[in-house]
Amino acid sequence: MPVSETVRLHRRLAGALSTALLVVVVALALPTSAGERTASLRETNEQSKAAAGIPHTDPPGTPAHTHDPRFKNALARSGETGALTRDPTTARQARRSAAYVARQRRLPDPRLTTVPARPTRTAVPQTRYAMAGGCYTLTAPSGSVLALAGDTVRPARDAGRAVRVRFQATQLGRYLLYVEGRRFVAGRAAGQGLGLDERPSRSTVWTVTRREGRFVLRTAGGRSLALRDGRLVLAGAPTRFALRQRGPCVRYPEAQVDVVGAPHAGVSSFQEVRGFVDAHTHGMAFEFLGGSVHCGRPWHPFGVEYALVDCPDHTLTGGQGAVLESFLSGELGHDPVGWPTFRDWPAPNSLTHEGTYYRWMERAWRGGERLFVNLLVENNKLCEIYPLKRNSCDDMDSIRLQAKDMYRFQNYVDAQFGGPGKGFYRIVRNPFEARRVINQGKLAVVMGIETSVPFGCTFKALPGGDVPECTRADITRQIGQMHRIGVRQMELVNKFDNALGGVAGDEGTTGVAVNAANFLQTGSFWDMRTCTPATTENSDRTQFAAPNAVPGQDAIFGAIGTLFGGLLPAVPLYPPPNHCNARGLTSLGEHTVRELARRDMLFDPDHLSVKARRSAMDVVERLDYPGVLSSHSWSTPDTYPRIYRSGGFVTPYAGDSTGFVDKWRRHVGWADPRYYWGIGFGADINGLGAQGDPRGADVRNKVTYPFRGINGVTIKRQRAGQRVYDINKDGVAQYGLYPDWIQDLTKVAGARQRGAGRAIFADMTRGPEAYLQMWERAEGIAPDSCRNPGLRRTVAQVRRLVRPGLTTEQVMRRVGQPFQRLGTTYGVCARTQSRDRVMVTIAFTRGGRVTAVRT
Repeated sequence: MPVSETVRLHRRLAGALSTALLVVVVALALPTSAGERTASLRETNEQSKAAAGIPHTDPPGTPAHTHDPRFKNALARSGETGALTRDPTTARQARRSAAYVARQRRLPDPRLTTVPARPTRTAVPQTRYAMAGGCYTLTAPSGSVLALAGDTVRPARDAGRAVRVRFQATQLGRYLLYVEGRRFVAGRAAGQGLGLDERPSRSTVWTVTRREGRFVLRTAGGRSLALRDGRLVLAGAPTRFALRQRGPCVRYPEAQVDVVGAPHAGVSSFQEVRGFVDAHTHGMAFEFLGGSVHCGRPWHPFGVEYALVDCPDHTLTGGQGAVLESFLSGELGHDPVGWPTFRDWPAPNSLTHEGTYYRWMERAWRGGERLFVNLLVENNKLCEIYPLKRNSCDDMDSIRLQAKDMYRFQNYVDAQFGGPGKGFYRIVRNPFEARRVINQGKLAVVMGIETSVPFGCTFKALPGGDVPECTRADITRQIGQMHRIGVRQMELVNKFDNALGGVAGDEGTTGVAVNAANFLQTGSFWDMRTCTPATTENSDRTQFAAPNAVPGQDAIFGAIGTLFGGLLPAVPLYPPPNHCNARGLTSLGEHTVRELARRDMLFDPDHLSVKARRSAMDVVERLDYPGVLSSHSWSTPDTYPRIYRSGGFVTPYAGDSTGFVDKWRRHVGWADPRYYWGIGFGADINGLGAQGDPRGADVRNKVTYPFRGINGVTIKRQRAGQRVYDINKDGVAQYGLYPDWIQDLTKVAGARQRGAGRAIFADMTRGPEAYLQMWERAEGIAPDSCRNPGLRRTVAQVRRLVRPGLTTEQVMRRVGQPFQRLGTTYGVCARTQSRDRVMVTIAFTRGGRVTAVRT
């Protein structure tokens, strides 16, 4: 970094720290002790738990700890309660739904096979990508080999002296050449030879191309490695080197995966899938809020040592000046060192540190995850408030940047796995592609949006009324643009009211700061009024909580406003609670929902106010549109059954394993027997959501390592540098521990009820299939005719509609979703002339073309 840039950075840091320290001093001067704050939080937790109607009992032996069901473990994280948001399901209906789910678990499971985690390595690379992570010697046509000589690389005639080079991919077709002594082969000036550097840099990155079975190595400056008169030089005309595998090589620093066994896959590309689904995570959040709030990133060309580093404002003060991290985590300071010690971060309550590093993503995939929704996220006003930034604060600029990052990340993973399409991370654009990807044993990745001002659709409150800053044409055009780049799932609001609808809001100190930022954005505060009638419990977030309220897990937004907002406007004095946001769904919001449905994009009503969400679900039901899901528990108990009845899907917020089991039980009672059942989770990891806390290493029903995962893989404790992670002690410290968390779910559920551990595991493994079937219905495919008798055709009609040569998608568009998808057959229900039910079997080739229809 140039000296001038460094000086400017230090000045900005000093100013930010001065402001933050002033806020901290004032906060510490308040007459509220830590003990009083803790007692208040516990009391609030218990009140919220009771209000949400969530029974919570820890298994015997669980150590003393505090739960916060308002946020991590609440059925409705939005905090809304009352008559309109109350669960309308009767006890009898819940029992019928649970019995239906139990019957579904007894259906035949699809047969699974395995695929190699990585392509098989050959002695001689067959492409310019295939040497990634491998160990090779380099030989010139003359027979000379590359060898080490002190601090340089020189040719040698003796093949036994050949240096073993690890090709560490930085991106597709580009490598660091890593040799003994933990050094990097570096290109020097034109006409000069090679050197050995202690650190990677631009001069140590080599682009490799393949020509007639041999390989050309070129520097970033465009010069090629050549052997001239017995010397290695950089020149315009290259020498073509032969690469041959030969080990061992020195290991490149990297986090381990510690999952043994080949990934599971389907026996056909179109059968029913198994795995786990996370429908809400922010994998590219290192770019949001200006790109300087989040510490670390999910990948770096030079690897883990460069990806998992702390923020400059943390490292400059030895972890003591990280006021935002301290404010959010409750820790006064932290060790800023990431790799290789990871003493203090990542951790479940560390909201400013990276949680989805690519090897942790790989572990989640190897441990069974098969569907992942990455939400592009931004909040422009809080980005403007935060003093450090390197990116644009415009929501849509940030969304587009993060979308590009997703493709860069996919390419990086491909580079590590041997070439384009070889990696486990595959961005998909429709459910049919996603099914193929999952049945190939890879992770299907869906791109989504959760941002405060989508499409520039804020508004300004003026004396004559609200003036939106977008039009229907703007929304239509930009949804089309988002669809073209791959977006397929979307929320309308996040933290602020916008021109599409009102938000549920936040409470306590978070609510004060975010409401003030809402004013800066729109010119108005949240229009929270006493609910009508005044005695109703129906409400959004209550404003002006007790002065000693502490921020909740979603408080990074409020924390930025509190710590760095300067002279934020004083929020208004609201009338007595309970509070309801009078701002509902606008006509522009309804237009947005309709445009999403028109393009078969999935709509998520989370974060909307009660009024707006109810109106949005009215629109969904009028459209008869099944493409609706709640991804992270920011909806309400009145809405969840409506989503299921629409043919939608729900993934509760992950949170603590104990709290998730409670939520799972409630959702089982809402299952609609007309649709396939399965459930997933919304991790909300990377700065926006605290992760599951550990239950303790001394509980009787703890997770024991190693344990068995889907299709028999063995999952061990995960290692990263000097750190060994254990779900019992560390909780979900980072994304790679989600297979461990799911195992913990089985322990918690099994301790409460016999057989419940197997039941929740079955429901979780059916989650990706339930998501895909919801998405298929959004694409216009009718529900299956076994669960929906009114859709059954006669056997003769099915035979006429299903002809040899049709694809699986064409079959579904003609006769609806199959009830069974086992191997290379579909099973659909039909009726005879006497109206008896009969199962029709449709057989396909391995390539997915109809060969026969049998009854």
